[in-house]
Amino acid sequence: MIHCCIGIMAYNEQANIGQLLEALMSQQTRIASIDEIIVVASGCTDRTVAIVRESATRDSRIRLLVQARKEGKASAVNLLIRNTCCEVIVLQSADTLPAQGTIEQLLLPLQDSAVGMVGGHPVPTNSNATFMGYAAHLVWELHHRIALRHPKMGELIAFRHIFQQIPFETAVDEASIEPLVVGQGFQLRYVPEAVVYNKGPETAREYVIQRRRVNAGHLYVKDTLGYKVSTMSSLRSAWALLRSARLDWRYFVWAPGVVALEAYVRFLATYDYVFCKHRPYNWPTAASTKQLVKIT
Repeated sequence: MIHCCIGIMAYNEQANIGQLLEALMSQQTRIASIDEIIVVASGCTDRTVAIVRESATRDSRIRLLVQARKEGKASAVNLLIRNTCCEVIVLQSADTLPAQGTIEQLLLPLQDSAVGMVGGHPVPTNSNATFMGYAAHLVWELHHRIALRHPKMGELIAFRHIFQQIPFETAVDEASIEPLVVGQGFQLRYVPEAVVYNKGPETAREYVIQRRRVNAGHLYVKDTLGYKVSTMSSLRSAWALLRSARLDWRYFVWAPGVVALEAYVRFLATYDYVFCKHRPYNWPTAASTKQLVKIT
């Protein structure tokens, strides 16, 4: 039996935190025991804390940790690590929802003692009928195709409790955890059956803000930890894009626009990190990604 703690880092997540906790409380597991569901609320000014406290009255596994101010996700993750004794820690993004059975599927590979970290399969709920919706689906499809061959973690992960903290200045917690696990001789596994629903930005401005921060974070991990996540490879991204080709006008009209937008974002991220020495570990949120439609 795998004993796990599910951690949720939250900043003003009133739109989704209630249904996320409901989805986690209803997860059925056979090989694992969800011993704790810990929400770290960082500088919340909305009803996030109140919603979590109300949920905790209905399920004793739910615990709330409050940070008076928003200090960045890495700070919240480190607080979580210090406050659980479970052998496995699951990190679920606060603006996502797991499919039924996802936690069980996610933890199955950890029955193998050689595996130290696993990642779920993010699936956007955006409509493909808009350019930004198509961009969200294409980016995560490329992530999926690359991760099948070269595991890359994102949105939902689980890892063995084998270290005490992650770098405080990191903007990409999943990418920073990968080298901490691999460096101790463990393997990474991507679990496509562990579906987690998310929502991509609805505006180009939010897309640039979000992806700029992520790419700068990846440069930070490469520079400070000597680790390059698999999706940083332009060659792998190009291969995944070709594998995603289909007879659809959006692929020929919108996909080049997404590629150009991503190239622009990577240029900005490089400028931020290399020339401005900017470490975006405490970033503004993308409001449109918080309105996640409940999956039935």
